[in-house]
Amino acid sequence: MDVVALGESMVTFLPTRPGRLADVPSFERGIGGAESNVACVLAAAGHTTRWISRVGTDGFGDHLLETIGGYGVDVSFVRRDPARPTGIYFRTAGDRSTDAHEVAYYRAGSAASAMSPAGVDLDAVRAGRVLHLSGITAALSADCLALMRELTAPRPGRPLISFDVNHRPALWRDAHGPEILLELARRADIVFVGEDEAEDAWGLHGARAVREALPEPGIVVVKQGRGGAVAFDNDTDGLVPEDATGTATFVRALNVDVVAAVGAGDAFAAGFLSATLRGLPVRDRLRHGHLTAAATLTTPGDLAAPPSRALADRLAALDDTAWGRLRLGPGWTQADEGAEEEVRTP
Repeated sequence: MDVVALGESMVTFLPTRPGRLADVPSFERGIGGAESNVACVLAAAGHTTRWISRVGTDGFGDHLLETIGGYGVDVSFVRRDPARPTGIYFRTAGDRSTDAHEVAYYRAGSAASAMSPAGVDLDAVRAGRVLHLSGITAALSADCLALMRELTAPRPGRPLISFDVNHRPALWRDAHGPEILLELARRADIVFVGEDEAEDAWGLHGARAVREALPEPGIVVVKQGRGGAVAFDNDTDGLVPEDATGTATFVRALNVDVVAAVGAGDAFAAGFLSATLRGLPVRDRLRHGHLTAAATLTTPGDLAAPPSRALADRLAALDDTAWGRLRLGPGWTQADEGAEEEVRTP
């Protein structure tokens, strides 16, 4: 496998019209899960991927397995739990970043919260070149935290550990969540973290401060929202840390006609990891992250097909001026030839 992703996925119910959850009369079913999103996008981009989790023996579990498997992701190591349900959640149509946005989770006691070192096939988890994890899993239960510590522990021959901090304060039952997330991030090889969530969780201000707090990972990617993203790397392969900060590479975000922001962070991680697996330089990894995120930003759901590799490579190779002028809207990933014609001044 190129990438194995482990974590909870839930069935999500999306409103058929804007409004409060109390007022929305009907919902459409989808899926949501940070780690499975990454696996699905990478599979759509041509990589071999596996998703590992637990789901109930209910219809929602069936839906998750069928949908994620439909992207070409190996789901054969997902365990079914007859005693616990598959998690579900409802959300309003607004952007998650607005105060009006509502999310109602029904995941307490879910099948995925019962994941543990003894309850998953560790050989299957470690069978990829990259193992992608997120901080959400650590918050689900004590057993899930024990599993995360087992998987991120230093050991000979372990896969490259990719860790998306994904700080979700509402999931943590005590005040130690930020400390645990910092511990896990320092054990990883590649870390993704938003500048805003680093400030919320750890009180860190600015990308350089984040890197100084995370000296061990080979690459730390600090996402700065609409501004862009900066990657601090000690080694072009992202494998061996050498000093406290390393080389800083900044790539500005694209101009995007945003339809919905949900899932963009997962898509960014998928694009960055895809370029990492291909051995591309750090600047191009960041650009592929932005391009893959733009595919999700210009569609209404959590998941979107990434641009073709040829299209993404052409756009990632633009000079800085052309990159800065590029504007992407709904349907842009369908361009096959002459992609440079998509470049226009905002």
